Amino acid sequence: MSSKRKKTERPFVTIKFAQTLDGRIATSTGDSRWISSPASRRLAHKLRREHDAILVGIGTVIADNPQLTVRLIRGRDPRRVIVDSRLRIPLESHVLTDSSAARTIVAASFKAKQARADRVLELGAEIVRVPDNPNGSGIDLTELLGALRRMGINSVLVEGGNHIITSLLEARTVDRVVAIVAPKIIGQGTEAVGDLGIRRLSDAITFSSFKYRKLGDDLIFDGLLK
Repeated sequence: MSSKRKKTERPFVTIKFAQTLDGRIATSTGDSRWISSPASRRLAHKLRREHDAILVGIGTVIADNPQLTVRLIRGRDPRRVIVDSRLRIPLESHVLTDSSAARTIVAASFKAKQARADRVLELGAEIVRVPDNPNGSGIDLTELLGALRRMGINSVLVEGGNHIITSLLEARTVDRVVAIVAPKIIGQGTEAVGDLGIRRLSDAITFSSFKYRKLGDDLIFDGLLK
């Protein structure tokens, strides 16, 4: 897809992540609470309020069991999109059992078992079937974004994990990046962004505009991609 987004193709996509100074979003054991400061976590909820939907991968749901709602500030909750190609989502997850389960969309492959899909549907969530990625790495996220746009979702906030962030950047389907950089160093751990196949600096993803600001203990980078 061209980096110039057309409204009819896909939603406006913002990627948000909190990382340490050495670029990690979790320790080697998967611990990520909390990398950012309380002020930055309120910013994260403000971003949720400003978007139609929030998107995460199934790994984030299994590891953290997040609510993906707006709680630290006043405002409406976004729709919740879980990328889960094989429908591994625990049926006791917050996104399936709270009062807003009907606002949860689970994006699954056509190969995911219907019996499992029926269990998820019984809990009130919606399932969107998406073709597999031709390279074999889960579902085709570009196709998913197109499906979300056709559902009337005009903006999506992506909160991880590493695989989802990397795949979207690699496909050049990201419009904005908000990176929260905490003054912490942990060494080995989970990278914020994985291998994008970029081997020359001249091919690096760059920004048309960006700004920095300090928030709490953290530095906030907010940029629009070219």
